[in-house]
Amino acid sequence: MTHVTVVQPYLARYRVPFFERLAADLALRGIDLTVAHGRPTGALAARGDSCRLPGSVQLAQRVFHIGGRELLWRRIGDLARGADVLILEQALRNLESYPWLACRGGPAVALFGHGRTYTRRAGPLARAAKSALTRRADWFFAYTEQGARHVAREGFPADRITVVDNAIDTTALAAAVDAVTEEELAAFRRRHALEPGRTALYLGGLDGPKRIPFLLAAAAHAAERLPGFRLLVAGDGEERARVRAAQAAGRCVVYLGPLSGRAKALAGAASDVLMLPGLVGLAAVDSFALRCPLVASPDADHAPEFGYLEHGRNALIVPGGARAYGEAVAGLLTRPALLETLRRACRSDAARYTVEGMSARSVEGIERLLAAR
Repeated sequence: MTHVTVVQPYLARYRVPFFERLAADLALRGIDLTVAHGRPTGALAARGDSCRLPGSVQLAQRVFHIGGRELLWRRIGDLARGADVLILEQALRNLESYPWLACRGGPAVALFGHGRTYTRRAGPLARAAKSALTRRADWFFAYTEQGARHVAREGFPADRITVVDNAIDTTALAAAVDAVTEEELAAFRRRHALEPGRTALYLGGLDGPKRIPFLLAAAAHAAERLPGFRLLVAGDGEERARVRAAQAAGRCVVYLGPLSGRAKALAGAASDVLMLPGLVGLAAVDSFALRCPLVASPDADHAPEFGYLEHGRNALIVPGGARAYGEAVAGLLTRPALLETLRRACRSDAARYTVEGMSARSVEGIERLLAAR
């Protein structure tokens, strides 16, 4: 049997449906999948979204801090040697990647990632090193079309790139939203003093890139303009205390903690818009599945999935400070025709970005890589 090993920095809860689907799709073709992973560190650990997948392998891991950078090494030797295809994260900090990309004669080595650094500023040396590392791979699985174009411009052969269209399990989340009853929705709104048509939701980590102080200030401005406005905050991280303080101060904030599954669907069903003025990644896909248009800012360092958003079609992208952003949210909530237009586009796009499609494209790329060996 052919063996594929995927190495992840850690196993996030949102990734489990994709790997379950990928394992099933590969098994139909006589290909065995092993998912190996390390442990989250720093701000990622504070999010509390790591989990285990039956059959996955947790790797021994060491963490080094050199010159202000965090570097990680995970022991993957035996798993890599027994694989026909080894898929690694595209990241300079993963020291275990270097020997496998440098040597020949072992498994085919693919990289999976953004294509370039999106979520923070990278200097010219780091950009050059990442491009050089990427060109050593036998295949590249790009999160999005934009990332694929960047890798190709940097010299990676275009015929060895697969665009997977990174996604969450939109099918299950949309079904969970549809399953919410009127009684459940009414009870949730009573519990949190929510008014229909005046509720926003934040979904994601509570850490620096998400611009939580900006979010809370914008919510206060929205509440000034729109009496009865509430912001539900779902997530966890280093800024949790700031969110709790805003709630305790009697502002318009309701902290729900981290949510998944049916609880996430219920919060989405009770909300009218998503507020994410900071980094936007897979929350774009959340907004599609929840049919809850996202209001974003162009001023943050976004992940590549930000490219899924189209201003005025499935989202609003609002430049400027917290006041302008908050007033735009309040304005959208008072324009039901525009809100419904955005919702229809979200519903349509939820069918495009799915783990089923992501798995199918990944399988196609793996089969092409195996055929090219």
